[in-house]
Amino acid sequence: MGKFKLVDKKIGRTNIMMSSISLGCVTFGREIDEETSWKILDYAMEAGIKLYDTAEMYGGGNAKENRKKWIGIDDTREVTTEMYSSEKILSRWMKDRGCRNEMVICTKVSAGNNNPDNIRRKVEDSLERLGVDSVEVYMLHEPDKNVPIEESLEALNEQVEAGKIKSIGCSNFTADMLKESLEVSEKKGWARFEITEPPFSLADRRYEADFLPLCLKEEISTIPYSPLAAGFLAGKYSPDKDKLPKGTRFDISPGHADIYFNDHNFRVVGQLREKAKEMEIPIVQLAMAWVMTNPCVTSTLIGARKTEHIDNAISALEMDLDPGLREEISNWY
Repeated sequence: MGKFKLVDKKIGRTNIMMSSISLGCVTFGREIDEETSWKILDYAMEAGIKLYDTAEMYGGGNAKENRKKWIGIDDTREVTTEMYSSEKILSRWMKDRGCRNEMVICTKVSAGNNNPDNIRRKVEDSLERLGVDSVEVYMLHEPDKNVPIEESLEALNEQVEAGKIKSIGCSNFTADMLKESLEVSEKKGWARFEITEPPFSLADRRYEADFLPLCLKEEISTIPYSPLAAGFLAGKYSPDKDKLPKGTRFDISPGHADIYFNDHNFRVVGQLREKAKEMEIPIVQLAMAWVMTNPCVTSTLIGARKTEHIDNAISALEMDLDPGLREEISNWY
């Protein structure tokens, strides 16, 4: 790890600070065991990463059923005990290291469960699993078509006023959904969304044209997830879905293949590979640098199964992709 220093940035209009790279804890207990998770966390903390993103559905144990619903498949692999909850792994590490005050914790209510009673219950459950009195960020993991956003925001605002969460955010919302949410919060005088998590990568640019500029305009922090398209942009996949490398994200969550496997994206991977080879840098570094240099991106959320994945993200940020090259990459088709 070099001496490159991550820049601290405000979360929305709050005084809560996060770093220009954030760590997603979705791999904990699902793709990597607890011992490896601790090594990743130690390395991230040493690198200066401040925000740690988890959710009630991440990992195994208490998260297994939620994950099955989220992915839409029956994952029959054995999960030994509740210890594989991402939140609990994070809690045990945090307690052992005594580093709670150095961290910004973000967790989320599971998708499709944004009714007020569930939010109140799930906030308490997450705080208990994490072993903390409050979290800096609490998010709606997905919009819920069965619950008016006003009802969800009222419940979230109650938790803010109770001091259990410091700020609120949303993931996977569209620009129109975000606008509606902001209008409700302003009208009611409630806490507003200060941070968002959209998917964003060269293989998924749905949020680029309207959502990201809206966040910038409204001073809402954006921490996109899957800058490598769940690993698709690493260039290790072929179009044959029956030949997914064992242990990869697509092997564990086959539904991701339906999102990213198409002719356009495989062409982009080929162009990425050629350009990275020309520049003599890893393909993943170039793909992440393209995301990080979007002016609407506040911090980039990375997942890691080994410390080298954190190094790649830091190298991508450090290279500060040339604007001309970024435009060239943006025009690939």
